[in-house]
Amino acid sequence: MEIRYPEDSLRGGGGQAVKLLPKMILPVLLLLAGLWLTTGFYMVDPGEVGVVRQFGKEVRQSAPGLRYHLPWPIERADKVNVEEVRVDEIGFRSFHRGRAEPVRRVSEEALMLTGDENIVEAQLIVQYQVQDPSALLFRVAEPETVLHSSAEVALRSMVGNTTIDDLLTVGREKVQGETQGFLQRLLDAYETGLRVTEVRLQVVDPPEQVKDAFHEVVRAREDRERLINQALGYQEDLIPRARGQAQKIIREAEGYREERILKARGDAARFLALFEEYQKSKTVTRDRLYLETVERVLPQAGKILVDTKVNSTVLPILPLETASLGASALSKKALAETQSSAEELSRAPRRGELL
Repeated sequence: MEIRYPEDSLRGGGGQAVKLLPKMILPVLLLLAGLWLTTGFYMVDPGEVGVVRQFGKEVRQSAPGLRYHLPWPIERADKVNVEEVRVDEIGFRSFHRGRAEPVRRVSEEALMLTGDENIVEAQLIVQYQVQDPSALLFRVAEPETVLHSSAEVALRSMVGNTTIDDLLTVGREKVQGETQGFLQRLLDAYETGLRVTEVRLQVVDPPEQVKDAFHEVVRAREDRERLINQALGYQEDLIPRARGQAQKIIREAEGYREERILKARGDAARFLALFEEYQKSKTVTRDRLYLETVERVLPQAGKILVDTKVNSTVLPILPLETASLGASALSKKALAETQSSAEELSRAPRRGELL
């Protein structure tokens, strides 16, 4: 009968395990290699760009979709969203870690010195996008921090070249445009890979201690501009009206001149016609002129009727002498006009001589 010891059985089992070990390692290694290779798959979402690095060096960029790269540590893929519009705030904070918070002022960023040596509090919003993913990842360590500092520098530079009056009234748009251009030049010089899409001034106010006084000044200037515009409007209304009145008077004067000229020509033609008739029959024409003049003058003379029964020694009417004098004067005047007309006709040249 053969006796077996426990040590002998252990030695036999161990030998079989050692023989099976090489056969088990290979499948495990293959499985691990397969799992390692599957880690190279990655998904690039719409609006993103994948940047693939091989041993730390960029080798390619990938478009949206399911992509593959050699697993770590050979290659590594970084995804950058190039369509997202990002926001940075200068002089205030309204968001913190994605949660909305009340607006909080940051005085050390907001207080600035204007070109006319006044202190003003300015708040700025910068909207930007990623323009170059490679520059964003490899050129600057903290591109968002660089953008924030550059935006503050650009805003202070533009505010420092602008007076407080322009900054509070009509110069806001100009400051925004110049700040955006200066900020983009700084970002390009630093190779951040960022592109500024919009710059907006939120609040531009003097410090709290003098805000009310400045607002009063601004309102006074607005009132001045309003009054000036009203005066200009009145001027634009009055001047054309005066010019119209002047043209009207000129046209009336020209019409009066033409009327006088035509009337004078008519009188001259009538006189010439009368002269021709006078040349034909001087006595008849003279008598006719005299009678026409008397007919025209006598209706204007006063008439006095005296009763014959009244005593002739008593004046029946007190203004009798005045009336008689007036009638006499009118008669003499009519007679003088008739004689002068006749004399003019006798002295007037013939029609052929006038022509």
